[in-house]
Amino acid sequence: MKRYRFRLDPLLHLRESLRDQRRAQLADALRVDVSLNEQKERLLADQQRARHGYTAHVGAVNVDRLLEAQRFATVLEVERLALEQQLAKLKVEIEKRRLALVDADQQVRTLEKLRDTQAERWRLTGERLAQRELDEIAIQRHARQEAL
Repeated sequence: MKRYRFRLDPLLHLRESLRDQRRAQLADALRVDVSLNEQKERLLADQQRARHGYTAHVGAVNVDRLLEAQRFATVLEVERLALEQQLAKLKVEIEKRRLALVDADQQVRTLEKLRDTQAERWRLTGERLAQRELDEIAIQRHARQEAL
């Protein structure tokens, strides 16, 4: 009996390719998320050092240095806010990519289940045909023996 061939195999391979692409896109977004969070941590540490820089002095105050430190702290705050906006947008994008991956994975699993079901049906049909042939052979042998 010839080997089973799933008619929708090209579609299954296409869906698997799409799923792998979605998985890679999600991984890219997660790497960007990690990078932005690391950047945010560094920014928060810089802000902490900047605050400490202009609040730790006792005695005579250098006004220019104080203004420069405050400007630097303001720049860092603006950068932090922009980074948090990027993180919020990225969070939405990650969720979209995660849902796209779930959908693509479900499509692949559906086709795999169909393939497995059809392969099992093919196997059972083949076994029934083989059993019929064996039964026919047995009937013919029995008829020949009775004829003798």
